[in-house]
Order: sequence, then C-alpha cells, then structure tokens
Amino acid sequence: MAIEVLYSVISPESGVQKIKGARSPDMGGSPPNPNGSHQKPPEAPPHTPVFTPFTPSPAKRLNTLENKTIYLVDTGYGGSYRFMQQLEIWLKAHLPSVKTIRKRKTGHVFSDDTTDLWEEVKAKGHAVILGVAG
Repeated sequence: MAIEVLYSVISPESGVQKIKGARSPDMGGSPPNPNGSHQKPPEAPPHTPVFTPFTPSPAKRLNTLENKTIYLVDTGYGGSYRFMQQLEIWLKAHLPSVKTIRKRKTGHVFSDDTTDLWEEVKAKGHAVILGVAG
C-alpha cells in the first residue's frame, strides 16, 4: 500500500499539471528566471556563532566524606524539603563525622538565580547535594 501511495504521489501521471509548451515542473531546486533558465542560489555568508556552547565539567570527586561539610540544598520543588530531611538523617546515622547544613535555595525553583548561597558553599563547604524530589 505504501509503495502504491508513494508511486501515485511522485509519478507524472498522478495529476501534475503541465502548461502547454512549458517545461515539466521540478521537484525542488532554485526557481527559474523569467527566461526559463535556473539561477544559482546566492552564496551564504560565513556562519558567525552568536553563542558558543560549552560543557561544564563536574566538580572533582572527594576521596572521602569523613570530616567534611556537606550542604544539602532544597530547591523548593515539591517534596525536596522532606527529601533533604531524610537524607540528613541517613548521613548522621551512617557517616556521623560528616557535618550537614540544610539550606533552601533562594530564587526561582527552575533557574540558577542564586548567588549568595553558592558563595557560602564555596567558602564553608566541601560538597553540595542539590535535591529536587517530586
């Protein structure tokens, strides 16, 4: 069935109208000039990127969490507060030497518009667990 449909769409007998004395309609390409010959498309200007994408590299992995300060950052998304609470309880039970600091990210849930918290983490913390939950 698909071959029949394809054939009827691309075949000349499928109803492509030809004006008497004119050449057959083309499938794509540049439009003809008034004299019937095809013109070459103009050269495209060289591409100048407006934005240069980059891939951020992950932070270096800590050898151990023992005696480190870990920030547990709640994004404000539904359930993230409770998730960070439970994670803090787990860390205290399984890694008692780890100091945890639970904070809620300021600003919008889905954008990186927080600077004050990140500066604090850089100054006082060793790692961050950013939680979303849901």
